[in-house]
Amino acid sequence: MVNGEPITSFDVDQRSRLTALSGKRAARQQVIDELINEKLKIKEGKKYGVDPSATDVDSSFAAMGRRMRLSPDQLAQTLRSRGIRPETLKSRIKAEIVWGSLVRGRFKESLLVSEKAVRAEAGEGDGKDAGNSFEYRMRPVVLIVPRGSSASLVQSRHREAEALRNRVTSCEEAARIVTSLPGGTVREIVIKTSADLPPPLRQLLDKTPIGHLTPPEVTRQGIEMVALCDRKASTADSPREREIREKLYAKKYEARSKSYLEDLRKSAMIEYRHRR
Repeated sequence: MVNGEPITSFDVDQRSRLTALSGKRAARQQVIDELINEKLKIKEGKKYGVDPSATDVDSSFAAMGRRMRLSPDQLAQTLRSRGIRPETLKSRIKAEIVWGSLVRGRFKESLLVSEKAVRAEAGEGDGKDAGNSFEYRMRPVVLIVPRGSSASLVQSRHREAEALRNRVTSCEEAARIVTSLPGGTVREIVIKTSADLPPPLRQLLDKTPIGHLTPPEVTRQGIEMVALCDRKASTADSPREREIREKLYAKKYEARSKSYLEDLRKSAMIEYRHRR
């Protein structure tokens, strides 16, 4: 019993099965402690008005399925095939949503990572090297290739894209030329910093002259390229600094989360009742 709310043997069995599904082994008491913690998190969330709706939980459940390349129904069926009710996973998801919102919301200021801390971890001096980070203004362009098109059509559009790379010398020119072509479309300008981009794309943009197009890439939409409108030094985090900041934030979050939960357990009424 946790503040008057029961945790049953069935709950423990269900959570044990869910834990085993992820390839982990947990002692019964570990599973019970996890369920106790979740009861405390949910109650604390209600105290501060943090109570995710069924829609919020279902959305996270579906997102988890997508990462596993499963639809929500397929994920639910996979769980049932292992003797696990989908509600068991959804209960854990709800507790995670509540707890994340509580910790980040209540302790926002203390979780902030200063520039000084990032520089110290990176081994830098007091000055920030802006050259490590850039801001990119990009405009994606697409030469549409309908699904099911022949390989010859794809190759033809690919050659068309390569020809464009030799003609285009500015973002404006890219937009004008591409939109004049059959099946040519231009998307809105996107602004990203170095830390926002995956390394392969970042390296590609660093090699691309401003105003020119990146090499064509075959995607589900057709042949895609990016027109690099501008690239300038930025004071935003470099990829390494972003990584360090996220690591330091996670460390502070974990410490705060642990102490918060310990305080909740100390003030909770937890009673064990064993069957005879």
